[in-house]
Amino acid sequence: MFPERRMRRLRSGKIRDLVRETSLSVNDLIYPVFVNETIDSPQEVSSMPGVFNVPVEMIADDAKEAADLGIPAMMLFGIPATKDEQGSTAWGDDDVVQRAVREIKNELGKDMLVITDVCLCEYTSHGHCGMVDYDTEEIMNDPTLPLLGKTAVSHAKAGADMVAPSGMMDGMITAIRSALDDNNFHNIPIMSYAAKYSSSFYGPFRDAAGSGCCFGDRSSHQMDPANSDEALMEAALDIEEGADIIMVKPALPYLDIIYRLKTEFEMPTAAYNVSGEYAMLKAAAQNGWLDEKQAMYESLLSIKRAGADMIITYFAKDMAQMLK
Repeated sequence: MFPERRMRRLRSGKIRDLVRETSLSVNDLIYPVFVNETIDSPQEVSSMPGVFNVPVEMIADDAKEAADLGIPAMMLFGIPATKDEQGSTAWGDDDVVQRAVREIKNELGKDMLVITDVCLCEYTSHGHCGMVDYDTEEIMNDPTLPLLGKTAVSHAKAGADMVAPSGMMDGMITAIRSALDDNNFHNIPIMSYAAKYSSSFYGPFRDAAGSGCCFGDRSSHQMDPANSDEALMEAALDIEEGADIIMVKPALPYLDIIYRLKTEFEMPTAAYNVSGEYAMLKAAAQNGWLDEKQAMYESLLSIKRAGADMIITYFAKDMAQMLK
């Protein structure tokens, strides 16, 4: 009781550092990158200042820059030259992500952990995450599963260290785990987008990746933002099917979900600080409404405090420089 108990005693100078409960390290960061085989020089994403589409031939340089900052991992999203209804440019040996993985691994080897996004939305002509029935405008779950398995195997063959399926198809972890194991990739871990919400915060990503839908939206397979218990069921199923890491996406509007999943399952948990979250802070900072560095740090620290072991963020390089 006041005046005997004064909380402010522990809030000054080095004492404040000693009692800090949560810390943010460069080792917590995963750097997401758009690798684009249709360009020959980096192109800035208009809705994401400071984020670029990177040509395949320059991806190793970008990876080396991240590695020199101490960032341990990057996640690749591919933008192909051609698209079709199946998304067949997702799984070819010489397609965009496969080429990019080889470029990075040839340059950096084990100095950069390469994670690949496994979804079809960037590769399909209709922009959806799987096969579609145009008559019913349905994204078909089961016919999509073997395509995701083929894509994951092709990434592993190219040298990817981890695959991260994001399509929110029921059974996708089983399909991918089986495909990897059948091709002797038993040691390739799966980071599952276990609780991926149907969110308005993905808009800038879809600009960057050219993955907008030609009809409807993704609410038939991504989660309702109103639901929390459902996230636990989604994560439990993915864990049972063989996921090694579970992810929550987006991060800031779903800190409660990160906390619940980490508390419930006590397993490696990732959070995706998505494009809309990044764009909001950038826009506010450019207008002089926020201190960008402090807002970036506070935002990422809150994600860590909620329970995330690793954070996928477009701020990765900026945060690494600040921590350094």
